[in-house]
Amino acid sequence: MVGSKRSGSSTSSARTGPSIGFVGTYPPTQCGLATFTAALSGAMAPSCRRVGIVEVVDGDAPAPRPPVLHQWAQGDAASMAEAVEVLDTFDVVVVQHEYGIFGGTDGDEILDLLDDLARPSIVVLHTVLRQPSEHQRTIVERLATVCRAVVVMSVAARRRLLDRYDVDPAVVQVIPHGAADNRRPLPPPGDRPVILTWGLLGPGKGIEWVVDSLVELRGLDPAPRYIVAGQTHPKVRAAHGEVYRDALAERARALGVDHLVEFDGRYRTVAELNELIGASSVVVLPYDSADQVTSGVLVDALASGRPVVATGFPHAREALERGAGVVVGHRDSVGLGRAVRSLLTNRDRLEIMAAHARAQAAELLWPNVGSRYVALAQGLLPNSLASTVSA
Repeated sequence: MVGSKRSGSSTSSARTGPSIGFVGTYPPTQCGLATFTAALSGAMAPSCRRVGIVEVVDGDAPAPRPPVLHQWAQGDAASMAEAVEVLDTFDVVVVQHEYGIFGGTDGDEILDLLDDLARPSIVVLHTVLRQPSEHQRTIVERLATVCRAVVVMSVAARRRLLDRYDVDPAVVQVIPHGAADNRRPLPPPGDRPVILTWGLLGPGKGIEWVVDSLVELRGLDPAPRYIVAGQTHPKVRAAHGEVYRDALAERARALGVDHLVEFDGRYRTVAELNELIGASSVVVLPYDSADQVTSGVLVDALASGRPVVATGFPHAREALERGAGVVVGHRDSVGLGRAVRSLLTNRDRLEIMAAHARAQAAELLWPNVGSRYVALAQGLLPNSLASTVSA
């Protein structure tokens, strides 16, 4: 069902910050962008007079509930017109951008919405492609022209955006991906250590290289547990079922390390996931991509005070240079195994890295990130004051 429910926005007459409308996917949609939209809007709400969501949907969707005010159906002109009408009741609009969530070629329908919008907008680029097609490049460059501010989540993303796209540097801001405060001490020495990877599962996650690396860890006492937590990505499951997960399990059996691996496909709430992260000693991000300039999982790991072993994608190299982890080569199972082993067999090194992660966490927490977005939105308004708009 696609529809509107305008009365559900969050409102407080005691709050003086601008009213903010968001465009993006939203839970119960299972994707990182939907989770981000929910967390960012929640972090900004305490400082804003009103927040509301225009949820982008593909086909049928559950009926909207506050703070979702309207469901924008891809490819539906009437639905987009109503989305514009709803968003123009806010002071500033924040757009979450990924190529795959909007209608049109490469999601270019978002440009039509922004062209019709009267309110100033901020676009958050969740992906900055290193080698975009001409059409993808045009979309980003037009977004940077139509929107009053462009947010990326790492210095690497900003550098790539300015190097490879025709974008005014003055409009580009770096605000890190946010995370919940989950700082906890490491599990005590002597416990069976947990190595953890989580997130939606599918090819490209690089889990096979960690499975291979467990050969390097078979002699450890106590033996580690490698937990792969997360459901298969809905689009991967729809196209291929559980082929990737099953192949990983078979790979572990063939190598004789299946007793060290646990594939946990349960859905977890944020609180349940935080408990699992808190029980881990090392987080591993073995992604195949050398292109990734934003990783919410990496930020969550640091906000939990966990040492990280990651392949050398740009966000990992940037975030771990302060000492909170180790960067290894892509598809390098031996390097992964040796890096994890060096942490699990050296408690002092493990604790030092955990301390670096906890120190880094403060700037990544959602209240701090939300405050930066509120300040950015406020600065787009005349005299830095929220204008009066109809509710």
